[in-house]
Amino acid sequence: MAYIASAKAAAGCIFCDALSRTDDRAGLVLTRGDRAYLILNAYPYTSGHLMAVINRHVGDVTQATAEEWAAVMGLAATAAGALSAEYGADGFNIGINQGRVAGAGIEGHLHVHVVPRWHGDSNFMGVVGDVRVLPEALEQTWERLKARLHG
Repeated sequence: MAYIASAKAAAGCIFCDALSRTDDRAGLVLTRGDRAYLILNAYPYTSGHLMAVINRHVGDVTQATAEEWAAVMGLAATAAGALSAEYGADGFNIGINQGRVAGAGIEGHLHVHVVPRWHGDSNFMGVVGDVRVLPEALEQTWERLKARLHG
């Protein structure tokens, strides 16, 4: 709860800033379109974690137009194809987190995550909930291992 209570909103919009930059490499922008663009995630869940982003600053799925959705999903498909060819991904988590309670790190600007996955890399919880699933508390794990190692 201390972590949740201490979280503060970021100043500005990283997606608008990336779109307005002229240096795509510095902004991690891979491709631009009239309604959406593709960018690398600066804090990736896995190697090759990309995001398809609507150009217009809009944060609610009901505010995006059909044309914007077509553009962003087309880029998500393009990203998946490129990641399959380049990295040999076995599958993908492709999705949207709208709102802070749904796991959105950037709430005000819609984007679609394209996360490549490989057999045995983990489960979907890290992508969907930004958490790791542990079957017991870390303190209990420590206690058990301490006892096992030191009798």
